[in-house]
Amino acid sequence: MKGATEMKKKTTQFREMLNSPGLEFLMEAHDGLSAKIVEEAGFRGIWASGLAISASLGVRDNNEASWTQVLDVVEFMSDATGIPIMLDADTGYGNFNNVRRLVRKLEQRRVAAMCIEDKLFPKTNSFIKGDQQRLADVAEFSGKIRAAKDTQQDPDFSVVARIEALIAGWGMEEALSRAEAYRAAGADALLVHSKLPTPDQVLEFMKHWGKKCPVVIVPTMYFSTPADVFAKAGVSLVIWANHLLRSSITAMRETARTIHAERSIASVEPRIASVKEVFNLQDAAELERAEETYLPKKPSR
Repeated sequence: MKGATEMKKKTTQFREMLNSPGLEFLMEAHDGLSAKIVEEAGFRGIWASGLAISASLGVRDNNEASWTQVLDVVEFMSDATGIPIMLDADTGYGNFNNVRRLVRKLEQRRVAAMCIEDKLFPKTNSFIKGDQQRLADVAEFSGKIRAAKDTQQDPDFSVVARIEALIAGWGMEEALSRAEAYRAAGADALLVHSKLPTPDQVLEFMKHWGKKCPVVIVPTMYFSTPADVFAKAGVSLVIWANHLLRSSITAMRETARTIHAERSIASVEPRIASVKEVFNLQDAAELERAEETYLPKKPSR
């Protein structure tokens, strides 16, 4: 199912977001429906969150879902929308060779970008004992970046290198050293992650890094910081990383508990989306028009 008409390739749209003079935003989605809702809301790009996709499949964010299962989900998301998607590709699902195959498969599905992180496979979510997680060797991870860039066929496909040094407690010097190595290896942008409830680490990184290449952040923990602060610091892209998933959990729990307790759907009907809204998100009207074009006309009696 096609989403909005694409005036430009999705890869080009994403590259323009990375290099935009203003602050840009990606919103999390985890399936075709949530991806359509992100586009409908007006966002220019989608973050295909590893945490959200794994949770929607009922498994942990520890590479329990295979990369091909993740790819199947992202393909539905890409088919349903006309805006670019950046896949949270964890560590690249293996070594440099796994990364090469991943890039080929993402390009076939018109996915605009991928983000890979410098941890070890299988990964664990950064907010679960992040300071106890081991980081990848810099040279080995740089090889993954080079392999990805050498493999891509579309020059606008973007590879974002995620730095976990601050999460792991390795300090700012290590984070900056890794940033320089990953930029030299060909990364189109860096994602700098922090688990502090304030943006201090990210802002310090930006002060030292300057504008050597675009920087992406994920303010899940320092959520009360105004976006203007990030813009003034020179951040290129902000990811709202898991909020559609989390809001859906709250809504579904409330609805399920109410129906279970009341043994009726009467009280929830006014508060939930209509069936017609579901049909609209599925673009049912397009199928009706196509049927008029392609199915034989029924003889009139």
